Amino acid sequence: MGVVMRSAVRNLGNAKIPACGIAAMAKASVPARTKTRLVPPLTFEQAAQCNTAFVRDIAENILAAAAQSSIAGYIAYGPADAQPFFQTNLPPDIALIEACHPSLGECLDHAIANLFERGHRAAVVVNSDSPTLPTSLLLEAAEVLAQPGDRAVLGPALDGGYYLLGVKARHRRLFEDIAWSTQHVARQTEERAAELRLPMHILPTWYDVDDVSALKMLVAELFEGQSFAAGLRPAQPRHTRALFQSLLESSQLKDRLALDALRGAAE
Repeated sequence: MGVVMRSAVRNLGNAKIPACGIAAMAKASVPARTKTRLVPPLTFEQAAQCNTAFVRDIAENILAAAAQSSIAGYIAYGPADAQPFFQTNLPPDIALIEACHPSLGECLDHAIANLFERGHRAAVVVNSDSPTLPTSLLLEAAEVLAQPGDRAVLGPALDGGYYLLGVKARHRRLFEDIAWSTQHVARQTEERAAELRLPMHILPTWYDVDDVSALKMLVAELFEGQSFAAGLRPAQPRHTRALFQSLLESSQLKDRLALDALRGAAE
C-alpha cells in the first residue's frame, strides 16, 4: 500500500513535516454499491452523490484544521482502482493513500502505519460519514497527541462505533478481536487500549450518517441550525448542504423523509 501524491500537492521534501497526519477513510462513489443503507429514501444515484459530497466535505474539514495547527490531510481510499475518482473530487492539498485490505481493521492499521512512514509524529484516522463533524474535534485530537508520552484519542460514534482514532505509535492490537460494524466497536477498542496500558482520551460523541435515522438528523442539523451536541460548533459542509438543497426540490424526497424542516428549507 502506498501514498499517491499528485503533482499539484505541495512538496514537503524540504519543508517541516506536519506533526499530525489525518486520513479520512473513504470509498469511491458507485451507485448501488455506495451508501446503500440510505436507499430508500434516497435513490442509488442520490446515495452515491451523497457519498461524494461527504468525501469532499471531510477533505475540506481536515484542511480547515490544518490551517490552524500542524496537520497534513489525506484520504485513505478504496477500491484500488479508485484513484481517478478522488483526484477529480479532492482539493490538491489532500494526498491519497491506497487502503485496500480484507478487513476494516487492516485498512485502519495500514493507513496509520503509512502516516508514520510519511514522517508524522501522530496519526489519526477519521471516517468520511460525518460531514458536520466539528473542526474543533480534529484540532483537539491533534493537540492531545502532541502531548508527551504514548497515548491515544478516540471519538465514539452514536451507533457504538467510532468516528476518529488517533495514536502516537502503531498499535496493531487496537484493531484485533473487534466486532466491526456493531455497537461494540468503541467499547472493545477502549478495552484493547486498556490491555496495552495505553492512555486514551475520549472525545465527545458524534454521529455517522450511515442509515435513515442519521440522515434525518443531518438534514435537520443543516436546515434547522440544530447542533447535534451542545457547546460544539458543527462544521458547515458546503457540498452536502448544496446537494440536499437541490434534492429538496423533490417533494417525494421530502415526503419520504417526513421532515417539516425539509419542506421549509425548499420553500
